[in-house]
Amino acid sequence: MQTRLRTPPALAGVDVDHEFREVNGVGLHVVAAGDPADPLVVLLHGFPEFWYGWHRQIAPLVAAGYRVLVPDQRGYNRSGKPAGVRPYRLTELSRDVVELIRSDGYESAHIVGHDWGAFVAWDLALRHPERVDRLGVVNVPHPTVFRRTLLRNREQLRRSWYAFAFQLPFVPEWAAARDDFSLWVRLLAGSVPDGTFTEADFDRYRRAWSHPRTARSMINWYRAVPRYPRLPPRERVTAPTLIVWGEQDEALVPEMAPESRSYCDDGRLERFPNAGHFVTHERPDAVADLLVDHLDG
Repeated sequence: MQTRLRTPPALAGVDVDHEFREVNGVGLHVVAAGDPADPLVVLLHGFPEFWYGWHRQIAPLVAAGYRVLVPDQRGYNRSGKPAGVRPYRLTELSRDVVELIRSDGYESAHIVGHDWGAFVAWDLALRHPERVDRLGVVNVPHPTVFRRTLLRNREQLRRSWYAFAFQLPFVPEWAAARDDFSLWVRLLAGSVPDGTFTEADFDRYRRAWSHPRTARSMINWYRAVPRYPRLPPRERVTAPTLIVWGEQDEALVPEMAPESRSYCDDGRLERFPNAGHFVTHERPDAVADLLVDHLDG
């Protein structure tokens, strides 16, 4: 039984607005906080999360003097869910962020992403470098590094099994929704130490996943990659870049982190040897401190 959701304790005392923005032909639900006159930071969540994946980092960024936007990316939670696979190709996901930045009266922003949000962040920095002031990526490699490693490294190929399974029609979303999304709850719970997520957290995730067409839309992000490959026009990242990496990541081999830094003109790598893929939840305060230090330059 789901409980009524309250303001997360981490956001107590923070003036947070829940807004809807029409960008790139899709309505995005956006959490906005901080003074609109301050430098802008856009936080991009990954799979299978939604804006709430960043809830522990919003207040520290606002306190440090930043305007913060955290969208539910297209297909997730309360944002629009276009039908089909094509709307979820990476070029469209990046364009969403470009127009989100403009919708807040800015021409560029600091971009921070985790998991799929980090794939979008990398793509944005390579496809629209003029829109990215500083880049932060958490536990996702540079796209060139990922492609090369997937082709040459058997261990990474093994760890990516779920992405191949998601290419099946209908079955992945059916399996996800069974028993009140117990599969995805186990995915989150099994990736972090006991107690990292509370039952209230899982209630929030279940509600986010339960919106009509959400599970299919989330999985369509994975389906769009092989169907609509379009490489960015460059490989070098010019924006100052922070790479945060939990080395116990079960989905990604750790050697991709330093290789990704080599594609950055001004790159910094911070490792968490005893944390995994969801380091944003395992080490929320440390991740927030690293982001503030990086964005302050």
